[in-house]
Order: sequence, then C-alpha cells, then structure tokens
Amino acid sequence: MRTVKRQRLMLLALVVVLVGGAVGLVLAAMQDSIAFFVSPTRIATGEVDAGRRLRLGGLVRDGSVRHETDGLVIFTVTDEAHNVDVRFRGSLPDLFREGQGIVAQGELDANGDFVASEVLAKHDENYMPKEVAESLKDAGMWRHNQATGEP
Repeated sequence: MRTVKRQRLMLLALVVVLVGGAVGLVLAAMQDSIAFFVSPTRIATGEVDAGRRLRLGGLVRDGSVRHETDGLVIFTVTDEAHNVDVRFRGSLPDLFREGQGIVAQGELDANGDFVASEVLAKHDENYMPKEVAESLKDAGMWRHNQATGEP
C-alpha cells in the first residue's frame, strides 16, 4: 500500500514538472512576439528602451509623409503633445493618410526613430484603435469626432 502512494506521488511530481516546463517554454517563445503599446509621449519622456518590440499609436502628422526613392517611407506619429519619426519599408495600408489614426509595430532605434515592421490604419470611418484614442484622451487632445476626421 505504501508503494502505491509513493508511486502516485512520484507520478504527480513528474506531471507537475513536465507541465511547468511546457508552460515555461511557451512563455519564452511568446516573449519575442509580445509588443507593448506606447504613445509618442511615453517615448519622448524616455520610458521606452531601444530595441524592445512595441506598438506605437497616434495620428500621422500633417505634412510629415515622405516617400524615399529606395521604397522607404518616413512619417511622424503624434499624440499632439510629442512626435516620433517612423521609418517603414513596405506597402502602407490603403487607408493610410495624414491625420489618420494608426498603430505601427516595430522597435525604437538608438537614434530615437521608430523602425516599423507593420503599419495598421483604421478599417472604417467610425473606428480608431482603442489604444490611440486612449492616448489622445490622456494627452488632452481627444475630440469627440476625432475618429471620423471631422472638425
């Protein structure tokens, strides 16, 4: 009888160790794909370290979009309190334009520029990404009809 209890305890301990190891491996694998949302203000105030995967949200600043000859697109994202320059190589969404609410995923480089690997724009005229809206509200720059672009 004692041996049966001992075997069950050993089996339970083995299961706990295996499940713990599996959870640890999954979390380690997910760490590379996790991207935290930040606003231009958080970047400007030094709350963000270079090289960390992030999602930057805000509005594309009017007059800031430049298309380079090598396919690089440079634009500025603002929360109206601070600005961050974004560099992106690739196809921008069809709805991308100045004054548009966007979320860009990428990393902050050593120069303080945001190097985006992906740019997302709102998908209809009544939608602004939640994080962007909250960031604009926090900065005191939210207008009720900001999402539609109306004054």
